[in-house]
Amino acid sequence: MEISALTRSVVKRNHAVIAPDGYVNSNVPGWTDCTVNVLINEQMGARLCQTLVTLRAGGQLRGRTEAAQIFFYVVSGQLQAEVGGEARTLRADQYVYAPIGTDYLFTEPTEGTQVLTFHKVYEPLPGHATPGVYFGERDLSKAPIFMNDEALRIQELLPNEPGFDMAVNIFTYDIGGHLPMVETHIMEHGLLYLQGQAIYMLDHEWYPVKKGDAIWMGPYCQQWATAMGKEPSVYIYYKNVNRFPTVI
Repeated sequence: MEISALTRSVVKRNHAVIAPDGYVNSNVPGWTDCTVNVLINEQMGARLCQTLVTLRAGGQLRGRTEAAQIFFYVVSGQLQAEVGGEARTLRADQYVYAPIGTDYLFTEPTEGTQVLTFHKVYEPLPGHATPGVYFGERDLSKAPIFMNDEALRIQELLPNEPGFDMAVNIFTYDIGGHLPMVETHIMEHGLLYLQGQAIYMLDHEWYPVKKGDAIWMGPYCQQWATAMGKEPSVYIYYKNVNRFPTVI
C-alpha cells in the first residue's frame, strides 16, 4: 500500500514543484465537462496563472479575456478552437494566443484532450499596438541551438516583438544536455514538462522531475537543469519580457 503522505511536490517562498499526485480539481466559470487543475497562481506569490485542463468528449471552454491575456497549448488530443472570430482545429503541440478583450470558444474535444494555459495581466506599452490572435505549432526545425550547445534547443512560440509582454518557449535538452550556467534573473517562469526526466536545481535545492510536472520560479530564483534518462527532456515555459524592470 502506498503511503498517502509522500509526494514530490514542494512549495517554497520563491519556487514550487507541483507533481500530478497532488492535483486538486477547481471549477472555472464557462469551462464545462472538464477537470481544471490550477498549478500556479497569484495566491502562491506568482504574477501569472498556469492551469492544466482535461476535457471530456462533450467539454468546452468558453469565455472572454479581460485584463489578462491567455495562451492555450494542446498537450494531447484535439479540439475545435474559435478565438477572436478565427476558427481552427487544434491538435497536440498546436496553440493559440488570445489577447485581452477577446472572446474564445473551444469545443468538440476528443476524450481526455489536455490543454495547458498561461494567463498574465497585460501591460500596454505606449507606441506599440496590443498583439492580435496568434496561432502556431511546435516545430523542432524552428528551434535554434542554444548558446552554441547542440544538445540544447529553444523554439520561441510567440513573436519577439515589443507589443508582447510575455514569451512562451519550448526547451529541448538532448540526452546529457544541461544549462551552461546557474541562471539568476528578473524573469519569472511557469513551466510544464512535456517529455522525459531531469534534475532541476532551484535556489540550491535539488529536485527530480519528469513528464507531467509543473514548476514555478519566481524572480531571482536561481536555476539550473540537466536531462536524465534515455530520452530528451522537453518542457514548455512562460516568462515575462519587454517591459521596464520597475514601475517606479
